[in-house]
Amino acid sequence: MSTARHAAPALSILIPTLNEAAALPVLLADIAGQRRIRCEVIIADGGSSDATPQLARRHRARLLRGTRGRGAQLNAAVAAARAPWLLCLHADSRLTAPDQLASALALLRAESKKDQAVAGHWPLRFVREAAGHEWLFRHLEAKTASNRPGTVNGDQGLLLHRDFFAALGGFNDALPFFEDQRLAARIFSQGRFVLLPGMLHTSARRFEAEGHGARLSLMALIVGAEAAGLDDWLRALPGLYRQQQEATQLSLLPFLQSLDAHIQSLPASRRRAVWHAAGQQLAANGWQLAQALDVAVASRPGRWLGWFDRYLADALATPVAAALAARVAEGLIRAAAKLGP
Repeated sequence: MSTARHAAPALSILIPTLNEAAALPVLLADIAGQRRIRCEVIIADGGSSDATPQLARRHRARLLRGTRGRGAQLNAAVAAARAPWLLCLHADSRLTAPDQLASALALLRAESKKDQAVAGHWPLRFVREAAGHEWLFRHLEAKTASNRPGTVNGDQGLLLHRDFFAALGGFNDALPFFEDQRLAARIFSQGRFVLLPGMLHTSARRFEAEGHGARLSLMALIVGAEAAGLDDWLRALPGLYRQQQEATQLSLLPFLQSLDAHIQSLPASRRRAVWHAAGQQLAANGWQLAQALDVAVASRPGRWLGWFDRYLADALATPVAAALAARVAEGLIRAAAKLGP
């Protein structure tokens, strides 16, 4: 890898950070070992209090310090980038092959000759400290390789041309998170994704620290709230949402009670719209149950998902299905919020 200032890079690697001193050097070493590609590394820091800035400089990455929030940090990094191609990576990602970036860029260049509105991401493999929860992680990993709407997140990497990025309007920085999912949704609606060769390794540290079921449930809750347009509620989350390095066992109850109280405070027409949107989101993700069965019965890969796509997908895309799912979502949230003291 060449990061010399006099050599124009082919790829700008953009990494948003906040207290990532433990993970960042490993990723930067992976990048330094890449072959057949010229790239620059830009660390967009949101105000780290640990050694993250010093480590970035020590590894000869460009350091930007600015407003906290991944969307704002990444937009600043894009503005400073010199290469025509952009790659956004999380600090706890790991590259898995020395030619991984060169192969990914070659594929996307070829795909962009057919259609400029194209972006790439990798499938994931979770790196765990402890054994167990095999089914859950196989399911999550299969989702990242499915290339279906709603399954592409920032920890899978995001590779695209800067002109396409500009046409998409950049990252939405209205929230301190969700910048990746919102940009991915615009890519699905205005272009297409391709799966990049190889895979990324990513840390399972938050699942292990917060509890696997609790973390998965909170992810679903936040995705549903975002689909329902509850940005005002989501903006309150950082007060309850701990930094990844500070994560400990998670309690869902404060989130459930806060969300239920917020929805109940809305006008009746707005409440109906929220539950309708949540129902649409729930129905649109019915395929995940079929995939979960496929993961559980590994001897027949794709059997249940294929059956779902043939016989159930269209039925779940109807207003009736969304209305039924809305009733289910409302019942679950209201009942769960009342379980605590």
